[in-house]
Amino acid sequence: MPKKLLLLPPLTPYSAFRAPRAHPAAPPAMNAARTGYRVFSANSTAACTELAKRITERLGADLGKSVVYQETNGETRVEIKESVRGQDIFIIQTIPRDVNTAVMELLIMAYALKTSCARNIIGVIPYFPYSKQSKMRKRGSIVCKLLASMLAKAGLTHIITMDLHQKEIQGFFSFPVDNLRASPFLLQYIQEEIPNYRNAVIVAKSPDAAKRAQSYAERLRLGLAVIHGEAQCTELDMDDGRHSPPMVKNATVHPGLELPLMMAKEKPPITVVGDVGGRIAIIVDDIIDDVESFVAAAEILKERGAYKIYVMATHGILSAEAPRLIEESSIDEVVVTNTVPHEIQKLQCPKIKTVDISLILSEAIRRIHNGESMAYLFRNITVDD
Repeated sequence: MPKKLLLLPPLTPYSAFRAPRAHPAAPPAMNAARTGYRVFSANSTAACTELAKRITERLGADLGKSVVYQETNGETRVEIKESVRGQDIFIIQTIPRDVNTAVMELLIMAYALKTSCARNIIGVIPYFPYSKQSKMRKRGSIVCKLLASMLAKAGLTHIITMDLHQKEIQGFFSFPVDNLRASPFLLQYIQEEIPNYRNAVIVAKSPDAAKRAQSYAERLRLGLAVIHGEAQCTELDMDDGRHSPPMVKNATVHPGLELPLMMAKEKPPITVVGDVGGRIAIIVDDIIDDVESFVAAAEILKERGAYKIYVMATHGILSAEAPRLIEESSIDEVVVTNTVPHEIQKLQCPKIKTVDISLILSEAIRRIHNGESMAYLFRNITVDD
């Protein structure tokens, strides 16, 4: 019998499996389905997702579907509720008072997205935790470098942050870091919300903050003052281990190893370099956490004749008794951004005001995803900010 030929259906061309291109005239939608990215929030508390909601509203995108919670035994669990394969994922993580829980939430979510085959995982961390522990201390460790290594191991490929405590922290990472600045928003607040700001003087509460204060003063065309000789210890005064191990009596020292006797370091009396009499004093810094030094600086400025005192800072951590101390102090207003949630502190102290920086974070997300230059976000920004 003659063999019957088996006729197969024609093969479907490869192009048929491709997603249809959008019509050139159609407006560019910012949702995840067309742009290939998702925005997730790694916070388990509703109070910390406010910034993520503001960013997604500006982008016109929906917040990614995920569940982040703490089990009864204290362990953190993260569940991703939608497909992220082959997409750019942005994880927004604001840091509440429970810093270690927030860090674990970020690490676990990044690792969950990595194992779900996300193409790029970008962490949006406006306030980078442990940034003050970026220098070696006596028998200590550089915790900030440890955290950078953990984030890379978990799967992050990029980080967007704001006003790192030390700009050298960027060198701890093995992937790109965009360190945005909040100074344009704080400068705008000074110009629009402080009456008669032309009669103000920018104040650095310590010589360490002089460069930042000088940058603000030059752009506002205002005077500059520096408080010198403050009583509290600064980071540079902490023991860095150079005197370790301690001196031992009756120790045998080789004559060739004798070092010259150095005079003990003593702080000079408190002085204010610059004229603040009859002026508005604006203290600028990057972090306001323990407010004792700010309260002491305000008292000194009040004694020198300043009639109104403002404090401007990027990250308003405001730990412990900070709201009460601010309310009872000579400070008239504390202005911080919403990089860190502080709604409870605002209820305790009406002097605390908030500046929204979600605009620059959302624009950074859009530019990174589209492969655009970030230079536009650093216009008129100096290295000393």
